[in-house]
Amino acid sequence: MQELITTFANVLAPVFLLVLLGYLAGPWLSLDSRTLSRFSYYILTPAFIFDIMSKARVDPGLAVRMTSYIMLIHVLCAALGLIVARLLRRPPQMVAAYVLIAVFGNVGNFGLPIVRFRFPGDAAALATATIYFLAIMIIAFIICVAAANWHRGGSIRAVVAVFKTPALLAVPPALLMNWANLDYGVSLPPIISRPIELLAAAMIPTMVVALGCQLAGAGIPRPNMDMLIASAVRLLGGPLLAFGLAAPFGLAGIERSVGILQASMPAAVLVSIIAVENDLLPEFVIATVLFSTLASVVTLTIVLTLL
Repeated sequence: MQELITTFANVLAPVFLLVLLGYLAGPWLSLDSRTLSRFSYYILTPAFIFDIMSKARVDPGLAVRMTSYIMLIHVLCAALGLIVARLLRRPPQMVAAYVLIAVFGNVGNFGLPIVRFRFPGDAAALATATIYFLAIMIIAFIICVAAANWHRGGSIRAVVAVFKTPALLAVPPALLMNWANLDYGVSLPPIISRPIELLAAAMIPTMVVALGCQLAGAGIPRPNMDMLIASAVRLLGGPLLAFGLAAPFGLAGIERSVGILQASMPAAVLVSIIAVENDLLPEFVIATVLFSTLASVVTLTIVLTLL
């Protein structure tokens, strides 16, 4: 019990204090959580992805195994959410909402700072967490945006919506810059790179504070059966799959621990943004994101202690 309390105080509490800041400052300063969320979605997240991916230095073979591992976990999470919702005979919109919640963990504004606090001063841990973050962002954005549009009955529309996602649009130029820097020593001039770095650095605190503002605006969610089940798929399905699949992919040490941790995150703030942007049961999705975040106090503390 003492180890659980210590783990929570040193690793999770600092992140939740920022959520509390947003919860208190939102009503006091009349902050608009939708504006903060849209700013994160359209500007800060693409800047963060470009900044990280353009500078990443990782062994290609290990990166492929890690990427395949974490993407498979999240595809299976999406399938689990789909199966559970279908077994419960939920309508198409609710099925899509289950998939969104199941597949997209809060690996950015929760995962990255938690990894940083869990492995203080370990550059390899943060680099590993970033690779997982990028892989999860790509697969989760594709599945989430496709699912959010698919329930409307348009496959072409879903495909187009995926490739219009701001975060994914930042990937090709980031990879191009990474290649140019590695092979030819080309880098962006400071007048361009420094604003990107500043925006990227603002993503994590802005999204955590935005989550607090959403919690204040929505109020403490009242659990219902769908909220409990969807949250359980995300909070239990992710880590169980991650524990089970690490060995087949030959992952151990820091790659295994960080992968399991990133797979254990509650539903991401971006899930609620995607739901709002696509008018996909936004009230239910936002409430479930908030509920899974509160419930993760218990589940993440246990996972962190086991690791």
